[in-house]
Amino acid sequence: KDDYKETEEEEEEEERMRTATTMVGARPSRFGGSTTTTTFRALSNDSASEKISRRRFGGKRTQKQRRRMEERRGAGTMRANKAPASSASSSRSSVSSSDASREELLEEMEKLKKENATLKILEKQLDDAIKTSREEDEDEGDDETVEVVKTQTTVPKKKAKGNKKGSTPGTLRTDPKSESEIEWPLPITAEGCPVGEEGKKPFWEMRPKNDPDQLFLDDGKTKKTNEPIKISHVTAELAPLAKVGGLGDVTQGLGRAMKMQGHDVQVILPFYQSLDANEIFNLKHVMDFDVPKGMKWDGEDIVSMMKTSAYSGNIGGCDVILLKPHEEMNSNIFKGGAIYGGSYNELEAYLYFSRASLEYLDKSGRDPDVIHVHEWQTCAVPMLYWEEFSHGKTSLNKAKIVMTIHNLDNTGECREEEFFATGVNGKKFNVVEKALDERTIGHNPERMCLIKGGVVYANKVTTVSPTYAKETLDGNGGFMSQILRANQDKFSGVLNGIDYQLWNPALDATLPANFAPGNKMIENKRLCKKYLQIGLGLDVDETKPLIACISRLVPQKGIHLIERAVTQSETNGNQFVLLGSGHSDGGFKRMANEEFSQANSTNVRLMITYSDTLSRLMYAAADFVLVPSMFEPCGLTQMIAMRYGALPIVRSTGGLADTVIDCDADAKKWQRVRFLRRRRPIFRRMHSKSD
Repeated sequence: KDDYKETEEEEEEEERMRTATTMVGARPSRFGGSTTTTTFRALSNDSASEKISRRRFGGKRTQKQRRRMEERRGAGTMRANKAPASSASSSRSSVSSSDASREELLEEMEKLKKENATLKILEKQLDDAIKTSREEDEDEGDDETVEVVKTQTTVPKKKAKGNKKGSTPGTLRTDPKSESEIEWPLPITAEGCPVGEEGKKPFWEMRPKNDPDQLFLDDGKTKKTNEPIKISHVTAELAPLAKVGGLGDVTQGLGRAMKMQGHDVQVILPFYQSLDANEIFNLKHVMDFDVPKGMKWDGEDIVSMMKTSAYSGNIGGCDVILLKPHEEMNSNIFKGGAIYGGSYNELEAYLYFSRASLEYLDKSGRDPDVIHVHEWQTCAVPMLYWEEFSHGKTSLNKAKIVMTIHNLDNTGECREEEFFATGVNGKKFNVVEKALDERTIGHNPERMCLIKGGVVYANKVTTVSPTYAKETLDGNGGFMSQILRANQDKFSGVLNGIDYQLWNPALDATLPANFAPGNKMIENKRLCKKYLQIGLGLDVDETKPLIACISRLVPQKGIHLIERAVTQSETNGNQFVLLGSGHSDGGFKRMANEEFSQANSTNVRLMITYSDTLSRLMYAAADFVLVPSMFEPCGLTQMIAMRYGALPIVRSTGGLADTVIDCDADAKKWQRVRFLRRRRPIFRRMHSKSD
């Protein structure tokens, strides 16, 4: 467009330079030949002619050139005053000066006017096309190329907004035109190295990483709040760096969603030694402050001050505050190569972290409106806040506490003397009305339950799905069911969700071919399946159903059902790929080394590890994703599976029942899902009633 405008400006300036007052006719051109005059305006624009001269001849005019130009202008004006109306000079359009008539000149003028009008129309069409292209990009429409050539302009037809039949929604990061454009992986050995290239990383670790600058930006579609508030999350996990399970994904997605709505959101996180500081954007030291910490010294309880360092940065699109003991304290808190199970006492570390979070909020002057705590690791925050920090004792005077229970499998058992790590004697809380675990009454010693204390002290308590909330109230929460029933007026289930920017098969850089509903969903998903089959050394056969299972390997996740699915898939000639680890993974390690080793099976691969990149490749390749949990507060696996075009196979429990609708069990809801998915061919094909 810029080239087009510049060419038009040059022609207009050249035309104005060649005209004189009231002149209707022609005169010799400055640039050779002759040019028909097509305007009636007077022009004396030295700057314009200088500009054209410099463009055409690559420099300024000489003094001799300027003098000749002025002489020609004067002669042209005199000829215009003396010449009869019928006189004209010859032009490039074959109008001769000897026999040209007034009618021919006027006819030529009309032709040039029409050409000029055509150029104006093309310019307007070009502007409309570019505007349409931008609108379609905003609506996830196609990218159209507008090409401008000197003598030809290609303008696409304007399309209607939205994802209508016949349109191709979404822009794909990678869309190979043929299989030859894909760099296919080398199959891995039993040790995980590429065949013939021992010592090198496996293929999934060689895949490109997602660019945070593209994924973690405000999409501009989120509705902004008119009443922004300050929110401080206190959590033990945050994806993608400090992630072990779904807790990290939820806190990241929730923090980003609140931030995009216009709230002032900050996530307070332990600064684990295992975190790669180079992966934390804009990491910098903020302040050092003292945190009271209790300990036993020579048989007596004493409270000393632990110097603590606070760092700010950004992880996964969330503004974070990272806390850890100052280097000079020589403490082993949060030391080790893993988030959990490091070289430190987890209970002591998280009690210290809960107190340090409140001390930071007090000393930094943040004074949030909401403090949102997650899981047992941070349940001491509401207990300490209302007993030690509120009611004018500190600068924290307006905050309300929200507590989210992500899983009641671990309730945070704690003795009185262990709670003293917060600098506060646990005896204050070890009563039935507060945090005493009723199951330990009469035991020596009687113990506290941190989850119970959090429920009692928090202003609002949520869990991660409506069905799981109902199940816990109905008795499936163990002894906590009666505690939740007693606090039912402030307890509710709010369904988790996934961040559609972070889990987007159209832009996911880890995939060899991207796809979106209605845009290469079938073709490119087939390429992803072939890529995984080659990389894992499976039979390359697109007709074999590929079942994926991505899970922590613990009893809650239905270990016996996963084992059964592996053997049944092999028997039926299907393919099965497992990715996960946990304290119940021993049986799968044996299976991976024996009957389902690479030497014995070309349909099953058991990957006893975890990789975010490999999980994305598996979601994109899978036809089905298995989630056979015995109980599941919510679960994100089934949502990601559907996002990547795979059918989830789940047990009807907790959040799985809230997010996956069975077509046979609930025909009315199924019809509603079919209606909502009517524009997505992959769902229409795979969810047909005959299936």
